[in-house]
Amino acid sequence: MPIKINEYIQVMLMHQRIIRQILLILYLLLNYGGVQGKTTLSKIEELELEEQLKLLNKPSIKTVKSKSGDTYNCVDFYKQPAFDHPLLKNHNFHPEMKPTLARSKQNSSTSASNWSSRIWSEDGGCPFGTVPIKKITKEDLIRQRNMPPPEDHVTSNPKFTMIADVSSQVYMLAIVRIPKNPHNKFGGAGMANSIWNPLVEGQQHSACRLKVQKGSDILQVGWRVDPTLYGDNNTRLFVHFQAGNKHCFNVLCSGFVLVSSETPIDMVFKDVSHHGEGGSWEATMYIDRDQANGNWWFLFEKSYKRIGFWPQQIFTDLRGFADNIEWGGVVYSPPGVPKPPMGSSIFLVGNTADDAYCRRLSVLNAEGATVDVDETTIYVDDPHLYQVSDIPHFRPGKFQHVAFYGGPGESQKLQM
Repeated sequence: MPIKINEYIQVMLMHQRIIRQILLILYLLLNYGGVQGKTTLSKIEELELEEQLKLLNKPSIKTVKSKSGDTYNCVDFYKQPAFDHPLLKNHNFHPEMKPTLARSKQNSSTSASNWSSRIWSEDGGCPFGTVPIKKITKEDLIRQRNMPPPEDHVTSNPKFTMIADVSSQVYMLAIVRIPKNPHNKFGGAGMANSIWNPLVEGQQHSACRLKVQKGSDILQVGWRVDPTLYGDNNTRLFVHFQAGNKHCFNVLCSGFVLVSSETPIDMVFKDVSHHGEGGSWEATMYIDRDQANGNWWFLFEKSYKRIGFWPQQIFTDLRGFADNIEWGGVVYSPPGVPKPPMGSSIFLVGNTADDAYCRRLSVLNAEGATVDVDETTIYVDDPHLYQVSDIPHFRPGKFQHVAFYGGPGESQKLQM
């Protein structure tokens, strides 16, 4: 008796699910073995790790614990990893630096006190003149050897494109962006984004980011769940830059200059959004270009708290203005592994209580003025797994542009 078409499709889908689950189990076992395999490192590799640890773990004036259990070294501002960059050896930067921006005049030195009380344990955090840098262990470095290349390297490199073609894309996007135009001139951008904790495993990661780009130079800020980078499944703040072929998260290489003694750039967001709670936890973030010297600043919260900056001299294309801005979600999954959830881990329902979002989307024009974002396009790699919705005028008034994004991916476990 011939099998019915519907029954055949169901059997095929069941076989695909079984194959994906087997691949995921094999991947997790291999990944676990790779991390646990630290005892098999060669003597040369051990020496390399020790040298890298010395370079990253600068002498500490004070060691502090965060409420999430992380250990931070309070490093003298002038001895932080940023100044290992060969182009920053003869810098004239100092802890009280402020960007030349119209909105930075609203900055307050006490603006992050609410975050400080949420972050630090009873030891009170780092003193002024120092910057908090998370202590790096040998296990961290071994695990981070499995970090994937940046998404822009994957999409532009034929070697990675071939891999992606075999097992579908390893990076998946659901974003709102400015239409690409080489004549665009942006001095920065901002957003207020809801904070979630999508479930990821192994080398998967899931993030929300604001991205500023020109050519091969890229800046990103946002939140991220990334066990390979951080060693846990917490939702954390992150910064990332790419300058030509060099790229780096947080301060794992030289380039980003910290100025804040209060707010670590990889801090845990203890308060995250949950479905059914009637509202969302959110954070406000900006990437703005200093009009006086071209440095690119990361400003945090509505008070424009100065966290740090990327000096213009480490870039080529971003020595001037940016021409591409993106807001929204990105996930990563190795070849053959199911795609993880993004944002709130569900398909869009159309409200800020249940959907992940980036709101108050704005850009800085070439004169440094903050302007509404009206002309945008949406992009999503696979609408069967993720969705994005672009609403330029969510409510009456200025800066009411909202981008909703997210989806369950191929995960069988949704974090509700």
